[in-house]
Amino acid sequence: MANPDDPDLTTTSSRVVYENRWMRVREDRIRRRDGTEGLYGFIEKTDFVVVAAVQDGMLHLVQQYRYPIRQRQWELPQGAWEGRPEARPEDVARGELREETGLIASEITEVGHLFPLYGTSTQAYRIFLATGLVRGERSPDPEEQDLVTRAFPLAEVEAMILDGTIRDAATVAALGMLRLRRLV
Repeated sequence: MANPDDPDLTTTSSRVVYENRWMRVREDRIRRRDGTEGLYGFIEKTDFVVVAAVQDGMLHLVQQYRYPIRQRQWELPQGAWEGRPEARPEDVARGELREETGLIASEITEVGHLFPLYGTSTQAYRIFLATGLVRGERSPDPEEQDLVTRAFPLAEVEAMILDGTIRDAATVAALGMLRLRRLV
């Protein structure tokens, strides 16, 4: 049995192999408990938020072009403030919701904290439920100028997940978390 006081892996060296405004790719050489050596490559990214804005049985989604998969996709509003990593997640959630949809929430509640790809990235995300919505002005980033926003009945969103129209893992996980907590 492994000694819980001994680390499973010890980092023996680390280097950044690529970096831009949104991410850093790191390569670490490691030593396992048994002394064998290995290599880990992983991505360091700022944590992000996912916001489920719900009012009168309607869920607000956004659609935008996702370059890596070369497709437009429906998803919950989500994002990060890379330039402000110290920002409170609640503030990021409120900001991303307003930026992408123009909606202002009187109530915002954190309902979960997940890791989308902890085998390859340090990034995590927090799920928020936004209620008490009023319309404000959108202010999308230049990267989001093609963004479309629309409210859907919750049953239609669930059908979109089941038929493969919605394939964003953070959106599917957020809705699952909201359902399990009986919040929607």
